[in-house]
Amino acid sequence: MSDIPENDQHMPLVSHLTELRTRLLRCVAAIFLIFAGLFAFTQQIYTFVSIPLRQYLPAGATMIATDVSSPFLTPLKLTMMVSLFLAIPVILHQIWGFIAPGLYKHEKRIAVPLLVSSILLFYTGMAFAYFLVFPLIFKFFAAATPAGVEMMTDITSYLDFVMTLFFAFGVAFEIPVAVVLLVWIGVVDVKYLKKIRPYVVIGCFVVGMILTPPDVFSQTLLAVPMWLLFEIGILFGGLVRKRSDEEAANRDDAQPPAPLT
Repeated sequence: MSDIPENDQHMPLVSHLTELRTRLLRCVAAIFLIFAGLFAFTQQIYTFVSIPLRQYLPAGATMIATDVSSPFLTPLKLTMMVSLFLAIPVILHQIWGFIAPGLYKHEKRIAVPLLVSSILLFYTGMAFAYFLVFPLIFKFFAAATPAGVEMMTDITSYLDFVMTLFFAFGVAFEIPVAVVLLVWIGVVDVKYLKKIRPYVVIGCFVVGMILTPPDVFSQTLLAVPMWLLFEIGILFGGLVRKRSDEEAANRDDAQPPAPLT
């Protein structure tokens, strides 16, 4: 049995471009449909996202808007970003639909769990940032405010800060997926990843130092999960590599012997 993609059809370049355009339009449509549904709740969404900071503001202090249009545009911008994050499953599904016809059966069996796990891990990273990291960061900032200085954060600056951290933690939690992909396509092997483990641990703490306030507790709170996610990636990467090797061996065994000449 030859190892060929399930839907091995030769399509002209124009057909590929047309399909790509269609799927991009579906992604944009999904984002705007979600945005339309959330538009009426822009203020409530910003209020929810700002809770981690507002609960540590001094008594009587509030967040401020230094630009005339900020009270309207900043919650609107946040709602659009939330719509993008919520549309990620649709976006990834469209990407999958575009590349799936060119994959082999054994590749699809691995790619689908990777696709689902990448979505879940991204959302887990964002939740981790909101419920654990943000309270620690803002509590530290509030405690470190010099005497005579009142902490009153601009809403636009706050949005830029939390969106950067949301994205950073969401991407950081993709470590297992990245490790499995690197092992699967043969860029690195499990033995090499185990060999560089000490450097990875140091790198996790460096990233934790950059993304969190300069205290050991919050740095460890990010670095340790990143290291554990790396170990999970090594575990599943070894299983995927082993299964891929077994399937390749079975396909070779199934090939008919070459005719004698």
